Amino acid sequence: MELSTEHTELAGTIASLMPRARDELAELVAFRSVADPQQFPRSECEAAAGWVADALRAEGFTEVALLDTPDGTQSVYGLLPGPPDAPTVLLYAHYDVQPPLDEAAWTSPPFRLTERDGRWYGRGAADCKGSVIMHLLALRALKAAAGGVPVTVKVIVEGSEEQGTGGLERYAEQHPDLLAADTLVIGDTGNFRVGQPTVTAVLRGMTMARVQVDTLRGNLHSGAFGGAAPDALAALIRVLDSLRDEDGSTVVDGLPADGAWDGTAYPEEQFRQDARVLDGVGLTGSGSIADRLWARPAVTVLGIDCPPVVGATPSVQASARALVSLRVPPGTDPGEAGRLLAAHLESRAPWGAQVTVEATGEGRPFRADTTSPAYTSMASAMREAYDGARMEIIGQGGSIPLTSTLAGLYPEAEILLIGLSEPAAQIHAVDESVSPEELERMSVTEALFLQKYAAALR
Repeated sequence: MELSTEHTELAGTIASLMPRARDELAELVAFRSVADPQQFPRSECEAAAGWVADALRAEGFTEVALLDTPDGTQSVYGLLPGPPDAPTVLLYAHYDVQPPLDEAAWTSPPFRLTERDGRWYGRGAADCKGSVIMHLLALRALKAAAGGVPVTVKVIVEGSEEQGTGGLERYAEQHPDLLAADTLVIGDTGNFRVGQPTVTAVLRGMTMARVQVDTLRGNLHSGAFGGAAPDALAALIRVLDSLRDEDGSTVVDGLPADGAWDGTAYPEEQFRQDARVLDGVGLTGSGSIADRLWARPAVTVLGIDCPPVVGATPSVQASARALVSLRVPPGTDPGEAGRLLAAHLESRAPWGAQVTVEATGEGRPFRADTTSPAYTSMASAMREAYDGARMEIIGQGGSIPLTSTLAGLYPEAEILLIGLSEPAAQIHAVDESVSPEELERMSVTEALFLQKYAAALR
């Protein structure tokens, strides 16, 4: 397709800024900003927040603030005024990251950005410190190549998205005018695959629960008591197994599990490759891959507290517990899903074992209106930035709780979800990475979008 002058100038500017972008992303990745003081010092998150605030000030934001949110973390807010009567666009990202898991399993250190095989590796490179850089690149390019930013920009960079503790959601509810905008660009999803521009129109919601099983007043010698003494770990395994039927579909009593997805299809072979499924291992569930990922509930056992193999003693366990996540599609209330999950788990206790279920967090699902003017502008921007490729519309099985909070606070606002977390990025896993080409093209996309959206509303 023939490229516009605006595209050529913006793309050239962003290409010239990529070395600086890599250096800045390396600085951000170096902060061990896991929002859990039991794993990393709180000072790491505070330093990352300070870095973001300084970057916004350097870009001429007239208002920059560190927001102390109710969960004890900090989010960074900035305001960059645009021309009179221009629309307001909110740009979102988060600087907190998932724990690195087994640091020894990383090919290169998780908190040191490392270039390898054409990708940049490091925790948060794609999810979602890279999106902080994406927003900065788009704004810098507009100022350098287009004479200025054509909209009023609000930036919010969250400090506890990965922990799901709801700090920014509660803060936004307490200060409802702060994040108000005509369009909200949530930079925390990604493309269907590298080179395929994508918006995410559906997010599953989430409820999480900690389930504990108690059977004895204390552990017992398995030789003296095993065979008659009720084993809490075995009981927990039975309880957890009840959450899936024979084909692996999620089963929670009273929770519908027959939704269907009518958007972009997800070929099974592509999914097996993206998910790195071992040869000979089958997939779980029924229906299409997209049905299972974006339109139906999905349960995952996130962790189990029990003795590790190394150092285990011959004992019948008195107690065991697990953390369970239940993702739910739009149309399902996560609070009600959590209550159904708790009732299901409690009803499956074998041998009269005592089962206690504690809710630990939830986030609401989301569905966007893809016919809105902002989506039209984004489709055009993506087509230019990706050499004529059509914008795909997909769902995402993950949850971004703030999205639903903002949709409730600003029902007239348009919400778009984009980002850098395509399948090869391996977010939340060992060896997370970002494609610098995707970072470059998505930055061009965002800059073009802001131009087109402002023009469309004149």
